[in-house]
Amino acid sequence: MAQYTQRLMHPIENIFQVIFSHLLPSACIVCGAFQRLNLCVNCLAQLEADQLSNYECCQQCGITLEVSELTKKRCRECITNPPYFDETHCLDRYEGKLQSALHLFKYQRRLACGHGLTSAWNQLMVQVLNDLRADYLLPVPLSPEKLCARGFNQSWELARRIDCDKDIHKNPHILRRHHHTRNQAKENRTNRQIAIQDMFYINPRFQGQLESATVIVFDDVMTSGATLNEIARVLKDNGASHVTNWVLLRTLYPVSRS
Repeated sequence: MAQYTQRLMHPIENIFQVIFSHLLPSACIVCGAFQRLNLCVNCLAQLEADQLSNYECCQQCGITLEVSELTKKRCRECITNPPYFDETHCLDRYEGKLQSALHLFKYQRRLACGHGLTSAWNQLMVQVLNDLRADYLLPVPLSPEKLCARGFNQSWELARRIDCDKDIHKNPHILRRHHHTRNQAKENRTNRQIAIQDMFYINPRFQGQLESATVIVFDDVMTSGATLNEIARVLKDNGASHVTNWVLLRTLYPVSRS
């Protein structure tokens, strides 16, 4: 019933959004200019010109490649220590134009910013991902404690509004997460990998449904990749055959990664 309600509310919500966009002034989530849309034409054009898909990125983890890595289309880290996920597609850099809007959405519950972020994805990434087929689209989950404190899962709120093939089933209930008391935001790569081990699991209600499935995992931010790698491990341990990451913003390493 909960899944049915979520599916039903999405088109209704879109109808109200269209009505309000015509009746009420809005502000661009990037430049703040008041106009009808929550992402103005100029800022959208700038995002399109600078989005990560315009650059040579590692096909597996989405990091920008160095000159010596261009031939293999994978970074040294993915070649040396292959992650469990198979590919990663990112819209923009974490340090780019959408960072402020994501923070306002995530930490101050500015819902208009969430709509603007999804709008940016739908307008800039749909063509890039047009041929991608999958069985499931799953958001990175929050623990019950974190979900209660924040009030919503930002990854799910973005993922459920993403335009994708109608045969891809969006489901926020398959992946579950144990509570973790330490904040990983300032941890280094090694500590993140240690902290995230055995953090995720499959909801027993969906046990066995991932056999041979192709799964997309959506996250708002990808930093070291430790979280998405642990999720991919759990998914593949439960039968998934292919795991793709869709990421709104990617934290890029310094120019030199040696």
